[in-house]
Amino acid sequence: MRNFTLLCLGVVAFAIGIHAQSGIDRDLLNEINKIKAIDNHAHPVKYVAQGEATDTEFDALPLDVITPFPLPVRLAPNNPEFIRAWHDLYRYSHNDMSEAHLRELMAAKQNVLQQNGDRTPAWILDQLNIETMFANRVAMGRGLTSPRFVWVPFDDALIFPLNNEAAKRFNQDYKGFYPAEERLLKRYLSDLNVRALPLSLDAYLKQVVTPTLERQKKNGAVAIKYEAAYLRKLDFDDPNETVARATYARFVRGGEPPARDYKALQDFLFFYIAREAGRLGLAVHIHCIEGAGGFYRQSGSNPLLLETAFNDATLRKTNFVVVHGGYPFTKEMGSLMSKPNVYADFSAQSFFTYPRELSETLRNWMEFYPDKILFGTDAFSFGPEVDWGEVAWLSNTTSRQALALALTGMMNDGEIDRARALELARMVLHDNAAKLYGMK
Repeated sequence: MRNFTLLCLGVVAFAIGIHAQSGIDRDLLNEINKIKAIDNHAHPVKYVAQGEATDTEFDALPLDVITPFPLPVRLAPNNPEFIRAWHDLYRYSHNDMSEAHLRELMAAKQNVLQQNGDRTPAWILDQLNIETMFANRVAMGRGLTSPRFVWVPFDDALIFPLNNEAAKRFNQDYKGFYPAEERLLKRYLSDLNVRALPLSLDAYLKQVVTPTLERQKKNGAVAIKYEAAYLRKLDFDDPNETVARATYARFVRGGEPPARDYKALQDFLFFYIAREAGRLGLAVHIHCIEGAGGFYRQSGSNPLLLETAFNDATLRKTNFVVVHGGYPFTKEMGSLMSKPNVYADFSAQSFFTYPRELSETLRNWMEFYPDKILFGTDAFSFGPEVDWGEVAWLSNTTSRQALALALTGMMNDGEIDRARALELARMVLHDNAAKLYGMK
């Protein structure tokens, strides 16, 4: 509590909401706020009873393992917008973040936990009018149950089975992230009762990769997630199967594979997993945005780097979702939605940017491919004060206002009428995801 309060020094002594933007149609916004949404991307935290260990499975790559880096303005813990979130979620009655008032906030949160127990995560969704949240987690947990929460597991670990020491030396963030992937691969092997990596690539595919995907599907997964841009560039090229097989066989028991050869193996595994995901009816989600970390390679997450995979004829039965919409390369992302199996959500844009800028991206996308756009919050926890519910509130509020702004502009310019505006809003917030994932 004290550390959080220190972060909040200098905050103005009044709460500010996310006020309606100029030029917004208030009646349209009111209707948009009534739509029950499907959240395509988030990291909710499971319910933890008093005395239980904290949740550590809300991400495969927790950011506390890398060098501290600056947060954008809206994600700073002292952002006064979170005061409005506390008002709406917990009936917080103050307009500041003083230590005494934060103690009252934490007491109110504890009361919610005691009243709702395992239902607390669903209670948070109820406050935000979110029908279903896609939980990007290593494993689901207490309170994160279907149909309100559906699972999206991480599968980056499957494409990095060999020695990763060269990558760790190349980039300081990689040095922090790769060990988590290596531990996750060991966990997947253990789940399958496989004691060591098989000696051939064919055996690895048959005994580890496909069974892991099938197990995830059986356990409720609707999609799989890649955070690969935190580990390498997203330039997954046409796979060289000969090089991939030789590289795996030579280095599976040790030694550092040459970078070019290891990339060929990773590319082969990415394409193989994508085909298997399509066979199993799992969408492939790919993190693509200016990411967290002082050594993140922004140029490595331009969505155009994925064009080879998107154009591959053998992958047309696989649906790809570019999570975060490739920001700041949103025009490039819009062009990629011309592919029949490529979609984008705008999660994280909804807390990196304010409603006005997000509305411009949404309008551009809706004018071209309105059936390919998905809502998402990228909700995650900063700790007990600014928890995943507050981040979800910020994203949810921003997204609905941005959507109203974009649709108001389209109505004012004579591109659509009010009935079409509401139809588009329902598509973006709910119907596109329901159709993509076969949900009711």
